[in-house]
Amino acid sequence: MSEREVDAELVARVQRGDKRAFDLLVLKYQRKIMRLLSRMIRDPAEVEDVAQEAFIKAYRALPQFRGDSAFYTWLYRIAINTARNWQVASGRRPTTLNVIETEDGETFSQIDNLTDNNTPESMATSREIVETVNAAINALPEDLRTAIVLREIEGMSYEDIAQSMACPIGTVRSRIFRAREAIAAQLRPVLGSDSERRW
Repeated sequence: MSEREVDAELVARVQRGDKRAFDLLVLKYQRKIMRLLSRMIRDPAEVEDVAQEAFIKAYRALPQFRGDSAFYTWLYRIAINTARNWQVASGRRPTTLNVIETEDGETFSQIDNLTDNNTPESMATSREIVETVNAAINALPEDLRTAIVLREIEGMSYEDIAQSMACPIGTVRSRIFRAREAIAAQLRPVLGSDSERRW
């Protein structure tokens, strides 16, 4: 069974009244949802609260879920909307303090070649790159930051991102392109890259 089929079976079980099936969905996606929300909310305790609220909303809405999109796409959209509502209600701007871990940073193509060598110089360079990428992502407007995190860190398809962010796929492509350009501009001085080079 594919992941989507497993999720569909668990959703069907929840819809038939099996609460334990929803617990399995929470266990499966809690870490990813928390990681996504930590890109939008600074305080870890508030991230937990918003994640819990998102799962509660998802549980209440599951009877109406028809499977037109993948469950995780639907859940991510609920989580993003819950975080935005929380930000509006609390009068806060989106901020994030989380550092991209090296294994996450390696999804950016220019970092791959720099993590093979464990010399002190290469380790310092890798750390500087990760910090630069993290700072560049944090500085992005929320729509660009969400799109690039969903694509590069969560590994979602453009179609799933479009559904999660409730926008056309062309908008997703544009946001990801603009985010990559902004991050690449910050990386060029660190990497000593040609100013015309893209990712």
